[in-house]
Amino acid sequence: MDNKIAKELYAQLYDIRVPDWDGEVEFYRKIIEPTYLKMHGVLEVACGTGRITMQLANDGIEITGLDISPELLKIAQGKSIGMSNVKWILSDMRTFELEKKFGFVVSPGHSFQFMTTPEDQVICLERIKRHLVPDGIVIIHIDFQNFNWLAGLLNQKELVFKKSDPLTHPFTNQKFRRSFAWEFEPSTQTATVTTNWEEINKNGDVIQILEMEPMRLHCLFPFEMEHLLNRVGFSIERVYGDFFKNELTNESDQMIWIARNKVE
Repeated sequence: MDNKIAKELYAQLYDIRVPDWDGEVEFYRKIIEPTYLKMHGVLEVACGTGRITMQLANDGIEITGLDISPELLKIAQGKSIGMSNVKWILSDMRTFELEKKFGFVVSPGHSFQFMTTPEDQVICLERIKRHLVPDGIVIIHIDFQNFNWLAGLLNQKELVFKKSDPLTHPFTNQKFRRSFAWEFEPSTQTATVTTNWEEINKNGDVIQILEMEPMRLHCLFPFEMEHLLNRVGFSIERVYGDFFKNELTNESDQMIWIARNKVE
């Protein structure tokens, strides 16, 4: 089947499939709202369907959402009709060039992990830094790797597909089920997920299968992220293990990095 159809389906089902992390939006609010940097606005890099962008926009914050996917941005644009404090930009997080500097740049939902090479990671962070005012803040949310899960992937002899519960399409009411499998390449620290969308009838029979291109994500570790931010010239302020500002520990499953654009 046409991969474009699969991408459109992915975008249309995104909001009912991907919830907020516990405490996530309030975490961003508490950092953004009290500071003078708010007057310069917020840029969300890899905003997807506007899951975070719109919640901050509804608080009256001037915000720009940027994403490489026209399918995801189409969904996002439909949410902000008539709102003057929201802008959407179709661009790559490695190459975007905007005529504005922001008080905050946020990269939620593990999106930075789409940067799968050191070159891409540095270029992306340099691009973010270039779009921050002096003393501006970047917040990057990434996964804190589960070594047991990664080890389990290494022991697989072939892809093991799991099926999600059926989802109801918000426009057509048709049922779809996600079938997905992960694999891990330790030499590049890359986890790859292969996803198929199965359209099913009321009896649970598969009507058609939409195949997506495999999605590659880099598995970052704390010292790696620290080196990257320092290399680009950020001043690291904090790293948390969740959105309730608990310290990063061996039991954490998230990393939230907060860094400032150092004034030279």
